[in-house]
Amino acid sequence: MRGLTFDELFAMLTAAQLSAVDLARLREWIAGIAHPAECIALIEQAARGRPCPRCACVRAHRCGQASGLQRFRCLGCGRSYNALTGTPLARLRKKEHWLPYLHCVLESRTVREAARVVGVHRTTSFRWRHRFVPGAMRDRPAALTAIVEADETYRLESQKGSRNMTRKPRKRGGVAKRRGISGELDCLLVARDRSGQTLDFHTGRGQVTVAQLEKCLRPVLPADVLLISDSALSYRHFAKQAGIMHETVNVKAGVRARGAIHLQNVNAWHSRFKSWLVRFRGVASRYLINYSGWQRVLDARRLTTPAHLLCAAVQLG
Repeated sequence: MRGLTFDELFAMLTAAQLSAVDLARLREWIAGIAHPAECIALIEQAARGRPCPRCACVRAHRCGQASGLQRFRCLGCGRSYNALTGTPLARLRKKEHWLPYLHCVLESRTVREAARVVGVHRTTSFRWRHRFVPGAMRDRPAALTAIVEADETYRLESQKGSRNMTRKPRKRGGVAKRRGISGELDCLLVARDRSGQTLDFHTGRGQVTVAQLEKCLRPVLPADVLLISDSALSYRHFAKQAGIMHETVNVKAGVRARGAIHLQNVNAWHSRFKSWLVRFRGVASRYLINYSGWQRVLDARRLTTPAHLLCAAVQLG
């Protein structure tokens, strides 16, 4: 029996009355189709002209191929490399599935959902998540400008997936033993300016300190910036040391805003992040910065296609 040609199949699809559900299924199926050559071409294009990832020498010559990628030999150090050497994607396999998987990343699918859609094992899906996402996270603003809001959000420390726990396991996530902010909580510091540019930092456990603010915020805040925070003393001392203008909002006293002085933008980001995080049913502390960076990339809407995410992950840090 002769099979249908593509033209015959396409004619049948155009003549059929497809429902909204049918169209959604068809779009999902088409989005999952990717040729290995397409992924390799994007990788080579994104890495074109890059220097040696080991010695930064720009002089190299071609040295065969491996896994579909062109290899080069550096004329400076004599080492060979390809377009993925020195990137989070080095030594990953099954490149034909990368673009469909990145489509799942853009849709914020869980590990098991992405594995089912792409057709890989769930452990492969988990490994790819924590390779692709950190790669795309490097697409972040170098500095914030004008009016910058900074505030922290806290989540209960989690050792999910750890083989050597330092405490007794909690039942179904559990709750903190002590009230308020303590060493049981992970601190996620978020700084956001009024143009929507956002930076996130995992500062460890407990309240944020002046030293942590100095390390995280000092390099990204210009001298003429206006920093807005809550009334925590660490922000006051940091602003004084950095020599930048500083305004506070006394949230504890019920003051939410004083004209343009407020924290509504950064607090709205916190709210969106926590709501988005629920679908993953618990995140280990060591991966918290990956998930906040994932949400930051989605929220910025700069990397909107699988090709954008792939090119961002291939770029050298």
